[in-house]
Amino acid sequence: MATVIAVANQKGGVGKTTTTANLGAALALRGKHVLLVDLDPQGNLTSSFGLEKVVQQTIAESLLDRRIPLPVVSVSNGAAHNGGATERMSVVPAAVGLASAEAQLMTKLGRELRLRDQLLAVEGSYDYIMIDTPPSLGVLTINALVAASKVIIPTEARFFSLQGLQMLEESIEEILYLNPRLEVLGILLSKMDRRLKEERQVAEYLRQRWGVRVFGTEVGTNSKILEAGSAGTSVFHYVGAERAAGTYLNLADEVLSRA
Repeated sequence: MATVIAVANQKGGVGKTTTTANLGAALALRGKHVLLVDLDPQGNLTSSFGLEKVVQQTIAESLLDRRIPLPVVSVSNGAAHNGGATERMSVVPAAVGLASAEAQLMTKLGRELRLRDQLLAVEGSYDYIMIDTPPSLGVLTINALVAASKVIIPTEARFFSLQGLQMLEESIEEILYLNPRLEVLGILLSKMDRRLKEERQVAEYLRQRWGVRVFGTEVGTNSKILEAGSAGTSVFHYVGAERAAGTYLNLADEVLSRA
C-alpha cells in the first residue's frame, strides 16, 4: 500500500510544485515507485515534466466520473542513466479545465472523497503518491487531504507566511473529521535565504514552535530549481542544479525515515 502525501499550504508561491516534482524524483532515485498527482488547475506540476502539450485526458474527468480511471503518464525524472529511475515515476496531469470541474464537484455527492476513491484503485502499484495542491482550501485541496495519510507543508521563512501555516494547521484539524489518520509529516523551509536576518529568525521560531516536525533539510533560494521546472524536467537532469539535487536527496532520506 502506498504512502499518500499531500503537499499543501493555503498560501501561494511557497514551493509546493517544486517540492512535489523534485522530492518525487528523489524518491524515485532512492528506488521507490512514485506517482505524482497534479491537483492544481494551473497545471504547473504537469508543465514541470513537459506534459502540458501531450496529454489527452486529465484528472478532471476522473474526479467528475468515478467510472473514468486516473490518467497515468510515465515520465523521465532526468535519471534514465542513473539506475533506470525513469520507469519508477508517473504523473496524473491537470489542466485549466480542472477549475470548472471543481465548481461542478460542489453539486456532487461525496465530493470530498473522489480523489481518495480513485487512488485506492492504483495505490498498490506505488510506494509513494504525492499530491500537488492549489493555494486555497477549496474542494480540491480537501480531496487531497482526505486522500492522504501525511501532509508536507512547504513555507517561506517570512513572518507573513506564519499566518498561512497556522490556517492550514487549523484546517487539518477540521479534515480529521473525514480523515482521522491524517498527520503532518513535516514542515519544509522553502526558498530559504540565511543571509537575511528575518529568515533566520523565522526559521528559529518555527523550530522552537513545531520542533522535530520541521525538516532538518532546508531548500535554499536557487534559480536552477525554477529553471529546471521551466525546462520541463527535475533538478536531477538540469545542468548547474547539482546542489539543489543534493538537497532534495537529503529531503527524500528524511521523508523515508519518517514515513
